[in-house]
Amino acid sequence: MYDVSTSLTWRPLIAEDARPSADLLNAIEVVDKIGENYTEEDTLQELIDPHADLERASLAACDGEVMAGYMKIRYKPLADVVHRVFLDGGVHPDYRRRGIGTALVEAGVAAAKVLHARHHPTLKLVVDVHKCEHIAGLAQLVRSQGFAPVHYFQRMEHPLSDALAAAAIPDGLRVEPWSEQNDEDFRSTRNDAYQDYWGAAPMPADSWKNKITNQTFKPELSFALRDMANGAAAGILVTMCWEGDTVATGVRDAHFMVIGTRRDYRQRGVASALIGHALQTATDQGYNRASANVDAADPSGAFGIFEKAGFTAKMRYARWALEV
Repeated sequence: MYDVSTSLTWRPLIAEDARPSADLLNAIEVVDKIGENYTEEDTLQELIDPHADLERASLAACDGEVMAGYMKIRYKPLADVVHRVFLDGGVHPDYRRRGIGTALVEAGVAAAKVLHARHHPTLKLVVDVHKCEHIAGLAQLVRSQGFAPVHYFQRMEHPLSDALAAAAIPDGLRVEPWSEQNDEDFRSTRNDAYQDYWGAAPMPADSWKNKITNQTFKPELSFALRDMANGAAAGILVTMCWEGDTVATGVRDAHFMVIGTRRDYRQRGVASALIGHALQTATDQGYNRASANVDAADPSGAFGIFEKAGFTAKMRYARWALEV
């Protein structure tokens, strides 16, 4: 099935692939220019994801010590009606146009079916690929395997300077920084706020620790708005920053990874207040830029909120889906 090059060895990914995986992704960044630079610690965090079954649902194509391409599947531990799994992967620029990408996608779809049968066999299966639109050859590859674009997201950016308007905090609410004591409030608020977000599913504690409060998490730039009357968290903002990006570009980017408002507190300026407060704090701490990936059809109106806060759209991502 994988006989696309006699020089390649095909095998599942392992945790010890953190360095060659980072090297591969950084080589891809040179050509594709998607703004993602990796350290070994970053790729290790993805390889030890508790919901990435590397033995059953990953594949690396290796040419000696060089990783020529890879794929891995991430399943959702919690799902209702539809189980959406993520197929991630890439091919080294020096090894493209040899059929490696096609072999990896085919293997990914097959692996998705295996994990789906183990975890959510009674639900509908959809395989998702989430990539920047401008990557050369991507659309042709996934279309050839039956995927179709179903949703779009924008990367938005805001250069930081001292000329920022003060954030207005809604009456009855106060800003509270993240701490180990209120971490569970942050996670539960995220899960409540994302219930009506397209494609979202509840995030269990192990996923939260792996994907959010990992080595890229910036607690000093992560905040909740607390209702002073009843003690409830009205909304949260979680910030991350990637060392690999800073080293590669010289730009310290405060990436607003999670922004969510509980439905009972929407239309009260909670998200705008959190964004404004985080922008000012990031400026005070010497960050050069803030960014966020925003669902263009977000029911809470996030796209417009970011535009109003001074963000501009820079790059669009497509979510490609295959109903299996």
